Amino acid sequence: MRIIEQIKAPILNEIDQFEQKFKQSMKSNVPLLDKITHYIVKRKGKQLRPLFVFLSAKVFEKPSESTFRAAALIELLHTASLVHDDVVDDSNLRRGFLSVNALWKNKIAVLVGDFLLSRGLLLSVEHKEYDLLEIVSNAVREMAEGELLQIEKARKLDISEDVYFEIIRQKTASLIASCCASGAQSVKAGADQVEQMRLFGELTGIAFQLKDDLFDYGSGDIGKPTGIDIKEQKMTLPLIFALNKASFFEKRKLINIVKNNNNNPEKVKYVIDFVQSSGGIEYAQNVMLDYRKRAIEILKHFPENEARNSLQQLVIYTTERSQ
Repeated sequence: MRIIEQIKAPILNEIDQFEQKFKQSMKSNVPLLDKITHYIVKRKGKQLRPLFVFLSAKVFEKPSESTFRAAALIELLHTASLVHDDVVDDSNLRRGFLSVNALWKNKIAVLVGDFLLSRGLLLSVEHKEYDLLEIVSNAVREMAEGELLQIEKARKLDISEDVYFEIIRQKTASLIASCCASGAQSVKAGADQVEQMRLFGELTGIAFQLKDDLFDYGSGDIGKPTGIDIKEQKMTLPLIFALNKASFFEKRKLINIVKNNNNNPEKVKYVIDFVQSSGGIEYAQNVMLDYRKRAIEILKHFPENEARNSLQQLVIYTTERSQ
């Protein structure tokens, strides 16, 4: 965890203040709602999104009140999407803890997600932060489109590399892109700088998702393969590469396992072994490192300072993490 503390160093005060402001932004007069939002705040993850917002702002200027609102807006809308996702996926766990829908049932979870969404919208409108609202609303739209595109393609398992990258650009990278763009926008950076920061976030987000995809195959120091993506019929880059390399009959066999035998541990292991032996892991790792390199290249266009150095460390961390 020390690496995260080093990355936070230039914005430590801002992150501490943000924790309090974010709690305030979730307050409600309804006791049940207060209880649930308190539960959500207590079980937050590494808070990578606020880090991207504050560091992207501090590359240009000292973070402003607008920066705090940008970080809160993103966290509110992202948290709302996670609560709704758990309902859609019928998931009972979130980061190892019981999900909102597991504890309070689907109806309440959907309403809590709606409340968080409305708090984010009101936070922007009350302070006339229309530029931030546009950036983040675009990300929410893209996340929904990416999810639906993945569901549509999962039925046939016919995802090409182009479609795969479009899915992860929308589902994962759009949110990190909006963190970086809104951070720059919050301190009134120029339009070109905001767009460059958005692109930096998008490339970082794609690299982040590629790292997640590699966890399924136990690559590097991750330990045993999990095969979770295969069980969920998710077509990720290592598998897409392997299928493109496979013979007609081998491809049919692999797709059949993913479609119809994805809960059979032996058959899932067969797919994992095939992906590993066909070079799918190395290919995905190389693509991930290329996206990381392109993200770091963009950073070189910005002023050299502590915040920029931390952003570079953050990109490297997202591609070298072990969980």
